[in-house]
Amino acid sequence: MLEQFRAGGIGRGRVLRAFQAAPIADLGFAQVDAHRGLRKGFPEVIFGGAKTPEQVVKIAAKILATESRVLITRITDTHARALRKKFRRAVYHATARCVTIEKSSRPRYPGTIAVICAGTSDLPVAEEAAVTAEIMGNRVERIYDVGVAGLHRLLAKSENLRRANVLVVVAGMEGALPSVVAGLVARPVIAVPTSVGYGASFGGIAALLGMLNSCASGLTVVNIDNGFGAGYAASQINSLAAETLNR
Repeated sequence: MLEQFRAGGIGRGRVLRAFQAAPIADLGFAQVDAHRGLRKGFPEVIFGGAKTPEQVVKIAAKILATESRVLITRITDTHARALRKKFRRAVYHATARCVTIEKSSRPRYPGTIAVICAGTSDLPVAEEAAVTAEIMGNRVERIYDVGVAGLHRLLAKSENLRRANVLVVVAGMEGALPSVVAGLVARPVIAVPTSVGYGASFGGIAALLGMLNSCASGLTVVNIDNGFGAGYAASQINSLAAETLNR
């Protein structure tokens, strides 16, 4: 809503009424942050894990009463069926385990966020990052299956890497791919370790420690399998670039 106000799409009175409304909507089982979108530029994201389909639907309905879009992460097919039954515009991104709902289309930020993943097994985490960045208003370029075991696959995409404003790099095993990418570009790189790997990967800890110990400059790291966190952070960075262009 705040973005729409800045763009002149909604009136001052509606914004004032939104601020005057209770900032928390009490559903009994959940306290919905009604002002998240005003403070952060994007409404509260629903983490679907461990919630019932009915709970997820009710939270989504409450958010959509005042917001034009919502993101629900870490859901099952059962959650997705309930959401699609309730909301005509619900889109199920099965690989990402996400549902997005947009009541209307909106302009996208200039520039591109590149989401790069090492292997096909990393796709669920990479897609979670990509879907998150897209629903937040970004153009996303996907560059998949370019792990360091076949480095020529990555180098063939060098121009695509350099065009992006922000790069999210997803890898499991030893987690080497983000270091390589960060050494090739002059843009922020967000590394996402995944739990993909053999026994000594320790559920992604090996990749996490490898990324944290990277010698490449400009590399930051999120938690294991946290594609959502990486996509959200990438969107915030890209929105700063857009604000600079509009000054």
